[in-house]
Amino acid sequence: MRVILAEDSTLLREGLVRLLAEEGHEVLAAVGDGDALTAAVARDTPDVVVVDVRMPPTHTDEGLRAALEVRGRWPDVGVLVLSQYVERRYATELITADAAGVGYLLKDRVAQVDEFLDALDRVGAGGAAFDPEVVRRLLAASSHTDPLARLTARERDVLDQMAQGRTNASIAEQLYISQSAVEKHTNAIFDKLDLSRSGGYSRRVLAVLRYLGS
Repeated sequence: MRVILAEDSTLLREGLVRLLAEEGHEVLAAVGDGDALTAAVARDTPDVVVVDVRMPPTHTDEGLRAALEVRGRWPDVGVLVLSQYVERRYATELITADAAGVGYLLKDRVAQVDEFLDALDRVGAGGAAFDPEVVRRLLAASSHTDPLARLTARERDVLDQMAQGRTNASIAEQLYISQSAVEKHTNAIFDKLDLSRSGGYSRRVLAVLRYLGS
């Protein structure tokens, strides 16, 4: 996989470069700010960019804005965002811009090498990868609103896994239930969120967006 990194911490950036190279990925560039990221993508389009939310000069949302620019100009490029904290607005803005080929991980998750590499692979393949802690906090923040409050505990578990970008088979494995049970819970979620089969949109994506944006 061809990857461009954007991370202002030299130590973390170089560590990721080494890790990705060892795993057989090609690191096209490793930069320290958002402008350098978009310039690097323009020079040599990667499969995925890995970008920190907060980068110079103000260390607020430069990385996010660069990531959204990449998504707008090069929609086929996957975007995996790293953040020190759960920043609900950033996660919501990223996923509502385009739900395919995106991910949002807390930096602590990078230390879990297998989980980080799995997230990178999923984003590179056009899927989604959201940190379980991010999903839990987003789901908790929306629990006071209807119709999300109508979901059962098991349906919330399934929705939590859906938001992490997992397939029905993967959800079944994670929750130790059958795939048919996952399909039953998924259909119940769609019904309770009033997501019809018509309209030309993925009900799975709309279900995730419903609680992320609530």
